[in-house]
Amino acid sequence: MDGIRNQLSNLEYTIANFIKHLSSVRRLSSHTCKAYNRDLKQFYIFCNERNLLDAKNITAEIIRLYTTKLYRSGLSGKSIQRKLSSIRSFFNYINNNASTYELNISNPCNGIKAPKTIKKLPATLDVDQIKAILDQSKPTQSNKKSCRIAFRDHAILELIYTAGLRLSELVNINIEDVNFRERFIIVHGKGNKERILPIGNASVKALNDWLSQRDKFSDDKSKALFITERGSRITHRAIQKRLKIIGAKFGLNLHPHMLRHSFASHMLESSGDIRAIQELLGHENLTTTQVYTHLDFQHLASVYDKAHPRAQREKND
Repeated sequence: MDGIRNQLSNLEYTIANFIKHLSSVRRLSSHTCKAYNRDLKQFYIFCNERNLLDAKNITAEIIRLYTTKLYRSGLSGKSIQRKLSSIRSFFNYINNNASTYELNISNPCNGIKAPKTIKKLPATLDVDQIKAILDQSKPTQSNKKSCRIAFRDHAILELIYTAGLRLSELVNINIEDVNFRERFIIVHGKGNKERILPIGNASVKALNDWLSQRDKFSDDKSKALFITERGSRITHRAIQKRLKIIGAKFGLNLHPHMLRHSFASHMLESSGDIRAIQELLGHENLTTTQVYTHLDFQHLASVYDKAHPRAQREKND
């Protein structure tokens, strides 16, 4: 590396040494090293265009200009934060080796944060769409193998929507976790926290119908509520695939979280009790649940704009 030092600018040379340090000293994975290298090469190009070829000339103002450029290019706040992290680590490396590089500078990234990315609201379905999907997914013939799968898929759809389950929670439910008499299920959420969730008559019926077909899949004695045709516990990927196939019939990109979000939105529209919804969803913080208040407001605003005689906007508005 020292043999070609004269061919490189101070900044470029130092970046190359830093990447070598990550690989040989810190022994980071090749994938991680490539990510650092990619981020810092992009930063070097930005600096080179401004004739900033020495690390000591990089100031906080330069870092702010760089993050602004990234933001205006459409990069998300999360991606910009990652690039800032790479640059921050680079300058920390310089300071830790100040005698080698004859530099003693403060990290120009200190105190600089990436712009916040506007949080996208979760996609939801309206009540009529949910009803159509659930009604049309009901099996009609019980003597075919494909129909046994339909019993399972219908029960999965009903259970996710009726209880607002996470995908991981659904996959891990065992038969013994369902109380058909009292109409509730026991689920284990994030951090293995247990909660008891009520289920409706439609879900109870769908689960009973599925269990009447379940043993025909395999002689395996799995405790899992939902199993594959081979008798093993169904996987996350298999459920996502099945929902995608069902959604395609309605022109939708249907996935488990869409049903969970729809459950939360519909519950809020009907009850307005955000604390109860927080408990049902298993959210540790209320702020996580509050995203659904925005969804509810959007729905109300849409109804208002369409219905109220004084809400009509001018065509040029």
